[in-house]
Amino acid sequence: MSRTVAGHDEQRWRPRLAAAGALAALASVVVAVPAEAAPDYSLADTNFAGTQIALHEGVVPGSARADTTDQTLGHDVSGHQGPVDWGAAAAGGAKFTYVKATEGTGFVNPQYGQQYDGAHAAGLIRGAYHFGRPDVSGGAEQAEYFIAHGGGWRSDGKTLPGALDIEYNPYGDVCYGKNPADMTAWITDFTRTYLAKVKRSALIYTSTAWWKQCTGNASGFGNTNPLWLARYGPDVGELPAGWDKQSIWQFARDGGLPGDQNYYNGPFGRVVALAGGAA
Repeated sequence: MSRTVAGHDEQRWRPRLAAAGALAALASVVVAVPAEAAPDYSLADTNFAGTQIALHEGVVPGSARADTTDQTLGHDVSGHQGPVDWGAAAAGGAKFTYVKATEGTGFVNPQYGQQYDGAHAAGLIRGAYHFGRPDVSGGAEQAEYFIAHGGGWRSDGKTLPGALDIEYNPYGDVCYGKNPADMTAWITDFTRTYLAKVKRSALIYTSTAWWKQCTGNASGFGNTNPLWLARYGPDVGELPAGWDKQSIWQFARDGGLPGDQNYYNGPFGRVVALAGGAA
């Protein structure tokens, strides 16, 4: 009798045990969720202000620069140039410089200390710029990253406010996959955050053609953010909407100074005024 009951119990519990085993096996299966791709910074060490502008827009023939008698010569550099001979740059006529500090939220120029501090030691007025990456994170987040890694401002009379380099995407779609409204909002988030944190308005570095294509020629920044315009030709040409003048003109990719060649739009005293806090 006991064997019969035991067999009956075994038959009764066998389906439940099988179901429990199936559930345990199911629970042990790890469902593979595709991981979000890490941001691509493979070109960050060679990206610089204007890295894509000549490629997309070309260089206008003609080496003579119009209306440069009341301009102040400067330049900009980044990590791909390595250590800069700042004594030679000063002797070559440089009065100011911009140094790439960061890109996105995952890259800091490894040459930043030598370049930024070296320029100061040589007597140049210097500032830092950020290579914007609207494809990897928000504008506010990138402004904070920039500030935390050298992009701030100090009232020492030798430091220019930071600059946002916003230009053609070297990694893919030229507008970073954003429509004009979203791109304008991203730039607004960056510049507003920088102003709130540093109490200075950031310069905006761009080209007119890119600005038209990727922001729809947004006109809302001209009264708040000085323009640093890239155009490789004998004159500045058409400006983006909202600006009636450029503060800095990046006029050539190379020349007598390390890196890109620039003119500040005015005498040296204007550069000093911008460093000191003037609009």
